[in-house]
Amino acid sequence: MNPHDLSALGAGFSNEALGSQAVFRTALQSMSHPGRCIHLNHDAQAPKSGHPASAALMLALLDADCTLWLSPKLAHSDAAVWLHFHTGCRLVDDFTQAQFAWVAAGDASPALDTFAQGTDAFPDQSATCVLDVLALQSGGHDATGWTLTGPGISGSIELKAEGLAPDFLTQWAANHARFPRGVDVFLTTHQQMASLPRTTNIELTKGS
Repeated sequence: MNPHDLSALGAGFSNEALGSQAVFRTALQSMSHPGRCIHLNHDAQAPKSGHPASAALMLALLDADCTLWLSPKLAHSDAAVWLHFHTGCRLVDDFTQAQFAWVAAGDASPALDTFAQGTDAFPDQSATCVLDVLALQSGGHDATGWTLTGPGISGSIELKAEGLAPDFLTQWAANHARFPRGVDVFLTTHQQMASLPRTTNIELTKGS
């Protein structure tokens, strides 16, 4: 998409304040219940590139003070123009300098430990990563899934995510161990999200 041609650019939320607040509340609900798949309702005219749920989430989280890194499929697409136009966020080429990152399905994600980690004194200075996945399923006892425990989870919860890097679980174990430093992650499909705060412990479901 020509970054100077905004004629085909989709609209944001029909009511910017209420739409953003609704999606932000959904994101907070997701973070409060790690591993739970939540449907994300919104009326934004999301770009063709990337998952609509991710686009709406970014639209609610970003503003002109935020730095955003996009994976290759998104960086050269209508998603980049759409987010910059509607939020005023600053797009960066160096993912280590980004407060937020969005990785499209099929794109390789930088390792979690290469994003901004925050510090023990200022853990909020770490990055938030939104990863598009092929499928999400929570609940049940899928033998090929994960078992999540930690704050916000009563006992444990099962989650299955398709489309992540083969070593994601290893990366996550190291990320969890760095607490209070480390990144927080949202996994999204076209209409759903599930959150993985850095406080969440993930293990392979028994029998995997």
